[in-house]
Amino acid sequence: MPRSRQAACARVAYPIRPAHHATNLEAPVCVRHGMNIAPAADTTDEASWALVAIMAGLCLVAGHGMGFTVSLPHAIAPALGLLILAAGLVTGKRRNRPRLAAGAAAFLQMTLFTIIGVVLAYVLAARTGPLWDGALAAADARLGLDWAAIHRALDDAPALVWLGGIAYNSLVAQMVGCIVLLAATGRLGRLRLAVAAAIASGIVTILISGAMPAMGNLFDPAGYHRLWPSIAWLERDLIAGLRDGSARVLDLGRLMGIVSFPSYHATLPVILAWGVRDVPWLRVAAPVWAGLTILATPVFGGHYAVDVIAGLVLAAIAIRMAPALVALPHHLRSLCRRAAPYGESC
Repeated sequence: MPRSRQAACARVAYPIRPAHHATNLEAPVCVRHGMNIAPAADTTDEASWALVAIMAGLCLVAGHGMGFTVSLPHAIAPALGLLILAAGLVTGKRRNRPRLAAGAAAFLQMTLFTIIGVVLAYVLAARTGPLWDGALAAADARLGLDWAAIHRALDDAPALVWLGGIAYNSLVAQMVGCIVLLAATGRLGRLRLAVAAAIASGIVTILISGAMPAMGNLFDPAGYHRLWPSIAWLERDLIAGLRDGSARVLDLGRLMGIVSFPSYHATLPVILAWGVRDVPWLRVAAPVWAGLTILATPVFGGHYAVDVIAGLVLAAIAIRMAPALVALPHHLRSLCRRAAPYGESC
């Protein structure tokens, strides 16, 4: 064992607890008596990397024989971005700068998730299947929602249109701010939990949406004075092309989210607000802004209300399961050590 690792373990006064009680993912835990010695925090990236790898495998399997090709000129910029993030990760590890390494890893994981996830959504959409818009619209009607009346009311409230539009389109900024803030303030355990929850819920969202495809809660913006075109309205030709086989070239520099049910735009703001809940000046502001983002999602994203409700449920489940998910590699390693002959590592 390297001296630096020995010294780190020697300085730690945390008691060793059974694996099922180890809930503090930010505290180093050292295991002795012939077993490998490793801080639990060092292993918490593994779950997110495994999820990205699983998603990539699903994408390759689902896309086999579908005729998709990648536009190489448009793949240069995303590839350079990934290389820069990878360089930041390597630099942080080599120079023993854990905050830089954790932040770069989080950005790299979320970027890979976004690229691979959108491609997986395209592939699943290309496998067609009946559209669920009728069932989703009927569910909204049972909730008492009259979207035509809601759209007309918003069209007469320009301030709400601008506020909702800005909130809806701020999701990337929310994600970037969450990662930067948690990494810069040393909340690395919380950062890894938030990223794992975001990726896991995103995969579930994509798979459910692939099984329940929908065009979205569409409205023609030409019939209104102030309402912006929703994302679903802008994507309708892309979805049609994926379903009829005319869209098979992947532009990695301009990927569009086509997921309808559940709404990931409702899931992610909740996870990000939960991630920064220990930051005093964001304890109230983050949930409020997340709420505005969620309320704006049906109109500016072109989602049904049931899409949003399902997204909120998924967020709650992901947050609840994130600690167990992040700790899973550590638990599996512990089980392996118990089963392996004395002195062997897993």
